[in-house]
Amino acid sequence: MTQSQTIMSGGNAAFIEGLYEAYLADPGSVDAEWRAYFDELRGGARETAHSAVQQAFYDLGTGRRGGVAVSAPQGVSGAQQAAGALITAYRVYGHISARTNPLKMRGLPVVPELTPEFYGLSEADLNEPVQDASFSGPLRDVIAQLQETYCGSIGFEFNYLPAPERRWFQERIEPTRGRGPYRPEERRRLMQKLNAAEGLERYLHIKYVGQKRFSLEGSESFIPLLDRIIQQAGKYGVKETVIGMAHRGRLNVLVNIFGKKPSDLFAEFEGKKKLSDDPDIAGDVKYHMGYSSDVRTPGGPMHLALAFNPSHLEIVSPVVHGSVRARQDRRGDTERKQVLPITVHGDAAVSGQGVVMETLNLSRLRGFTTGGAVRIVINNQIGFTISDPRDTRSSRYCTDVAKIANAPVLHVNGDDPEAVAYAGDLALEYRQTFGKDVFIDLISFRRHGHNEADDPTMTQPIMYREIKGHPGTRALYAQALEQAGVLGAGEGDQLVERYRDRLDAGDAVVEEIENLEQSKLAADWSEYVHTHWTEDTPTAVPQAELTELGLKLSQVPEGFQPHRGVKRVLDARRAMAQGEQPLDWGMGEMLAYASLLVEGFNVRLDGQDSGRGTFVHRHAVLHDQSAQDPQNEEYLGLAHLSPEQGRVEVIDSTLSEEAVVAFEYGYSTSEPKALVAWEAQFGDFANGAQAVIDQFLSAGESKWQRLSGLTLLLPHGYEGAGPEHSSARLERYLQLCAQKNMQVVVPSSAAQIFHLLRRQVLRPYRKPLIVMTPKSLLRNKLAMSPLTDLSEGRFHEVIGDDSVQRARRVVISSGKLHWELVEARDADKEGFAGTALVRLEQLYPFPAQALRAELARHPGAQVVWAQEEPENQGAWLMIWEDLEKALAEDQTLTHASRPRSASTAAGYASVHTLEQAQVIAAALGEPVTRRDIEAQVPLAEEAKAQG
Repeated sequence: MTQSQTIMSGGNAAFIEGLYEAYLADPGSVDAEWRAYFDELRGGARETAHSAVQQAFYDLGTGRRGGVAVSAPQGVSGAQQAAGALITAYRVYGHISARTNPLKMRGLPVVPELTPEFYGLSEADLNEPVQDASFSGPLRDVIAQLQETYCGSIGFEFNYLPAPERRWFQERIEPTRGRGPYRPEERRRLMQKLNAAEGLERYLHIKYVGQKRFSLEGSESFIPLLDRIIQQAGKYGVKETVIGMAHRGRLNVLVNIFGKKPSDLFAEFEGKKKLSDDPDIAGDVKYHMGYSSDVRTPGGPMHLALAFNPSHLEIVSPVVHGSVRARQDRRGDTERKQVLPITVHGDAAVSGQGVVMETLNLSRLRGFTTGGAVRIVINNQIGFTISDPRDTRSSRYCTDVAKIANAPVLHVNGDDPEAVAYAGDLALEYRQTFGKDVFIDLISFRRHGHNEADDPTMTQPIMYREIKGHPGTRALYAQALEQAGVLGAGEGDQLVERYRDRLDAGDAVVEEIENLEQSKLAADWSEYVHTHWTEDTPTAVPQAELTELGLKLSQVPEGFQPHRGVKRVLDARRAMAQGEQPLDWGMGEMLAYASLLVEGFNVRLDGQDSGRGTFVHRHAVLHDQSAQDPQNEEYLGLAHLSPEQGRVEVIDSTLSEEAVVAFEYGYSTSEPKALVAWEAQFGDFANGAQAVIDQFLSAGESKWQRLSGLTLLLPHGYEGAGPEHSSARLERYLQLCAQKNMQVVVPSSAAQIFHLLRRQVLRPYRKPLIVMTPKSLLRNKLAMSPLTDLSEGRFHEVIGDDSVQRARRVVISSGKLHWELVEARDADKEGFAGTALVRLEQLYPFPAQALRAELARHPGAQVVWAQEEPENQGAWLMIWEDLEKALAEDQTLTHASRPRSASTAAGYASVHTLEQAQVIAAALGEPVTRRDIEAQVPLAEEAKAQG
């Protein structure tokens, strides 16, 4: 029997379809036998009636192969075989013809594979008895059962999943015909939440005419869906649920799910309520604000958190996952069952925003998995003003991106609240069972325009003609429940009035609210509020302890064979730990992590090459060159320091910036007692995460009073590597700096990075930290530090030049340029004898007092700011006023830099070398000759004589 013969069964239809699609794209990509089979199908006589895939389904159902009859098993009728093919076809394609759209303007697509005619069945064949799984009876009844199951209010997409997951869905969907049996009290709760969803929107529409609120009207089933998931999640042992969503429907969620008092919301509409009277708190519009509360569930109390979100429609999703991961880690929830992420998307945004794909790609990775999210798409079938499928996306569904994560999709009609609830039940159980993402595509509509002042009939006359005549989901469901006797006659209208009365009263409308104070289930940030960056915290570590930690970091398990280059690094680190040679940057950094860990703090570092370090300096994660099992070749020395140490993760992340930085920001907002750091492969790669940096990192505290201690390590320095690998765009971060919102630092030695990283955690001050880290400086001997600088020192915002007294010229610089200036000056010690080189290690908050004190040591000096970057980039334009204010009265300020440039750096090494030499020459000025010095002596003596 050939391969293609043995695999021709209904259960393998998805496999065959995938093979066929691969064959169409590239015939050479499939096995020769399958290629011959598909060639035969495409060239055969039946092709005029069926496509090749249709032919394959025909063959599956009837026992024919390429139009040639294959004998059926004894006792199995043609109708029974056709039933098997039909069931497979409905499982694969039923969702296409499902009645999932509450709007009828486009009708239902016809799928030939779902019709008896496709299989050549006669009217008499439809009377034959059939038994297949939970489907039984005459074939015509089985077809009706299939229609009810797979073409009802839910369209199920799961046939691309692994076989156990497909069976899981079939076992739940098929016996119940694709619906859930709900008790009267459950149906009443769905009605109450649906009533609340519509009631709030209509109340606000009348009370605050024309004000933006991004109404949920048309998608009100979202509220009973969210409520159902939360309440059911409690039964599964979920203790925390973190929700991320854009602005559409957020006010409804705040009031009807989180229990925010309507009176507080009304005060915001009326401009009477602010987040804070602090002038440094800018606040944000009401439909961006987050919230948290505790609610009762059948499984016990649950903490709910709604993430703050800017107008960027999808960026909050990875933030939520980072927050969830931190909460799971804090709980020791290694199975990732106790904290549930729910992310809410728009139909246009979920297919249009690249961060969605990036986040889905993180979902199964070791360092980022959260055990799957329930992802709800509020699909109102219009992206701002576009509803024509020819303009919205290239795929059939907006949710087709789910398939990259092998996530099932449940397309559900928003006008059927019980189907919506069933989709929620299935999604939650699937997530808790398999630890994977699952999508609910809530197909609905948008009653108003993009905002309440927008007139959608300008661009969508046909759609909005139908929407205008739609009675609303609440009215439809109330009528259905009254007819079923679940509600009394007229009770639906009474519910509307009672809810309006509760809104008028202004009190919380969610009865399950446990408390509105600081939750015991949430992280406590109180010790980090109202602190100042000048608060000093000792960061030195006793030398004996540093030696012990250094020796542990230089060890590997017995039998472990490191790479020969790595072994040399470990040998050098052993010598560094024992004080036999100064510490390089990598050792200073590793000792910072190690010392924090043994003090009980957690460390999480990730980036695209963080285990080794892009510039091969860190070697935190070692790889056994003799290993046979790829699952056990890694060794993380930082995880083997002490039995009581903190948790450590050093992660080589996927090639993503936006989603990963957003993830780490989310993690940092939920874990105050950890060093959370992201390292860019090159500093300018952070450009890909600019939305996160602009909208969360720099402004999150001012907008939302949300603290974060996220650290960004951004390699920076001009070394002839071209425009994209020189600058980390220092100027962009300085431009974002205001109101002490973050820290921007350019450390210049191993001791400085050691103290800086420790300060970031030990000091009760939680602000983002932007570190311009070096490249060539990682191995520069001038940047090395003795062990005593770690055991006795601290981080210095300004480092003076003690080798020069009363200098005639003071050159202030940061990073590697300082050491290049040192080398140039020392090459002509006599000529530059009166030049002091001062390091400005912290650019923001600007250390004005420390710099002023240092400059005061050199009265009358000419002060020069020197930078490698072009004049219109780097720090100069952002700090020159601060520099001027630090000058003594008799000092003057100038600067040395590359000329203004559209590009960050030259692409030619020869041009770079010339430019760098010119910057250094301009910074140091002309050397002072002996004749110049002698000429100044009489003038100095004359001035002294005159007093």
